Amino acid sequence: MAKEDMGRIIGRYSDQILGRGGINGELFTKYEVKRGLRDVSGKGVLVGLTEISEIVSYIIEDGDYVPCEGKLFYSGINVEEIVQGFLDGTRRFGFEETSFLLLFGHLPNEKEFAEFTGLMEQCAALPENFLRDTIMIAPSKDIMNSLSKSVLTLYAYDENPDDISIANVIRQSVNLIAQFPQLAIYGYQSYAHTHKSQSLVIHTPSPGLSIAENLLHMLRPDSKYTKLEAEILDIALMLHAEHGGGNNSTFTTHVVTSSHTDTYSAIAAALGSLKGPRHGGANGKVVQMFQDIQENVKDWNDDDAITAYLEKLLGKEAFDRAGLIYGMGHAVYSLSDPRALIFKRFVEQLASEKGRADEYLLYSKVEELAPAVIGKMRRIYKGVSANIDFYSGFVYSMLDLPQELFTPLFAVARISGWCAHRIEELANAGKIIRPAYKSVAKQKYYMPMGER
Repeated sequence: MAKEDMGRIIGRYSDQILGRGGINGELFTKYEVKRGLRDVSGKGVLVGLTEISEIVSYIIEDGDYVPCEGKLFYSGINVEEIVQGFLDGTRRFGFEETSFLLLFGHLPNEKEFAEFTGLMEQCAALPENFLRDTIMIAPSKDIMNSLSKSVLTLYAYDENPDDISIANVIRQSVNLIAQFPQLAIYGYQSYAHTHKSQSLVIHTPSPGLSIAENLLHMLRPDSKYTKLEAEILDIALMLHAEHGGGNNSTFTTHVVTSSHTDTYSAIAAALGSLKGPRHGGANGKVVQMFQDIQENVKDWNDDDAITAYLEKLLGKEAFDRAGLIYGMGHAVYSLSDPRALIFKRFVEQLASEKGRADEYLLYSKVEELAPAVIGKMRRIYKGVSANIDFYSGFVYSMLDLPQELFTPLFAVARISGWCAHRIEELANAGKIIRPAYKSVAKQKYYMPMGER
């Protein structure tokens, strides 16, 4: 069949599907369907329990839900205290300890931490010839797809891939946390060499460096970076490592794990979810949106000009005409996203070091003005504030990280949370997750071919 004929036939069927008009929106109200597993106020439908992390976005006063400043806890510890704990005194890197905390429920003592980091270094090496035979063969233009391919291929190198005992899944989890930095960076290097004609430079991880340091060491041809650059990337990894069981990719991990499939399939499914622009792909959109703002708003100190542009964004008259101000608002938080507040304190330092303080001020202006614009032009049921994606893309751009790596770096961090939730799902021996869908299609009789 000719390509043109295939396109014509598929186009006809597509028109038929679109011509149906979809399911009547009133039926969702009639049958009390919680679309997106959320009620009209944005509150999530309770489908599970977890000890891994907690998101606080409201308090209850006299039976009413009252929005409050957002808080995030990892295994019961406020993430702000965790970050500050690593910066006080010795200013050590914290992502590895955060991963330990999520996996095992407590912060490691010195002996446990030495054992864990030693194990991580031992597990970091990819299987022999894996880079050549898997990552560099037909490199994907999307590094998230490259990650998925690599993860599924690692199944073939595992001597016991289908064993879902807790001990075996912990082994697989530590391997994946340690190997994800290479899978992401090498996936990008192979893509850049094949599709952008860039020189292929491969650095192996350096023993004794943190994951944040090794990411910069492996990515940059000269392997050079400043202490501040590595510290801020480490903080980004810590803040992205986990965000409750209800976010799309982690819930996907729970759903797939509940079928008792293997670890590699569960993580590949989570990667597919995170890739979506409504989830992990938002930070790149923020950077692109600000590039458009900088081109179209001549005076970055003019509040009226910035407000007018934001109104055009919401009115689908600017940027990608999606009607969104990327990086503003969150499914759970209303008054503030604690991760964004923590991150913002370090963004200003990096912007000053990089000579981009004027851009930082523009970001701050948009963060200040956007809630009022959204409140005026949208029907909202809770407050709107900047989320972590609002600043993370800006940070990555200041670190000279290519946009193709923005979401994969999210995955490098979130693999810790995904693995922790997979272990929790298996340890609690829950039922297979199987929510209900109600059919609203009319029943019909079978019609023989000649009568259709």
